[in-house]
Amino acid sequence: MVKLLEADGWQLKRTTGSHRHFHHPQKPGLVTVAGRPSATLKPKTEASILKQAGL
Repeated sequence: MVKLLEADGWQLKRTTGSHRHFHHPQKPGLVTVAGRPSATLKPKTEASILKQAGL
């Protein structure tokens, strides 16, 4: 998921615990990805992140 966001231009802004917060230079808002980088996300969580990112 992180690689997909970074490929779309999202940049890591900060990390709080296991949550990574991304921002985009042209798109509004933040996208938060929870869990460890190697963790598998549930389908609804993936859909929510993609919706927030506008993908």
